[in-house]
Amino acid sequence: MTGGERRAGAAQDAAEALAIEDIRMACDKLRPVFERSHGLDGRVSLEVSPNLARDTAGTIAAAKRLHAETARANVMIKIPATREGLPAITATLAEGISVNVTLIFSEARYLEVMEAWLAGLEKFALAGGDLTSVRSVASFFVSRVDGKIDAAIDQRIATLPDGSTERADLAGLKGQAAVANARIAYAAYEKVVAGERFRTLRARGAHVQRPLWASTSTKNPAYRDVLYVEELIGADTVNTMPPATLQAFNDHGVVEARIQRDVQGARQLFGRLTALGVPVATLIDQLEDEGVRAFEKSFADLLATLETRRRELVAQRGAGR
Repeated sequence: MTGGERRAGAAQDAAEALAIEDIRMACDKLRPVFERSHGLDGRVSLEVSPNLARDTAGTIAAAKRLHAETARANVMIKIPATREGLPAITATLAEGISVNVTLIFSEARYLEVMEAWLAGLEKFALAGGDLTSVRSVASFFVSRVDGKIDAAIDQRIATLPDGSTERADLAGLKGQAAVANARIAYAAYEKVVAGERFRTLRARGAHVQRPLWASTSTKNPAYRDVLYVEELIGADTVNTMPPATLQAFNDHGVVEARIQRDVQGARQLFGRLTALGVPVATLIDQLEDEGVRAFEKSFADLLATLETRRRELVAQRGAGR
């Protein structure tokens, strides 16, 4: 191992130690909420290193270790919904560890996530585990979908002649894909939790895997600032809105269950976009790799910051001698 590798490893260990300490404090702070809600709310997520997003065995080992070291009943271990992450989700739940599945963008991958969740609960139950103690959420990313699809719509419009019907049709479809995608996902969730497999697990105390809407701040100022909150309200859902969006919703948001509205229209929207030359399914699939890379970059930036700070402290101690 080189000196650089040792320093990188030390920085990563330091980052993890700080994260675990923060998560423990957050879990303790939210413990009253956790207890009042009988485990429904008051939970805190700690993610495995994004560098393990394509490493099944590494993710499983990290999930078990982080859960043990945090040692809090209301912690959830966050695992990305990559193809390699799916068996790790099953294995972690099978150990009775609550899981926050992250980086879900498509209905197809979401169905695989719910399959991994059900399989994990079934294995835990088969081993005699207490299903009432296990919780899970599935984090479905929202605003990034509109960002991706809107950009593709603009590119497609640029190839069409002025005044064409297709050009006008495409312009009218901007800002709709993200909500449509989430509504399709929620319909899939409802079908799964109404199915026989989950009914059997529920009879043994299992809880639903709550859909969690992530990335719900409105990036385009042309859209309503609470678009991804108002349109995604529904039973069993969670919305991890940032403070500015929460403040905006408290000021002028409308509380109304809308997530189940016009699911057929949502599917038709995707069909129309595809027919007009916007490859929606392909574009949404690209978001997973982009999300993993973004997480990896953020993690690398954090490690670099910690290493810089470590060197500064070492230099300060040396100068003080």
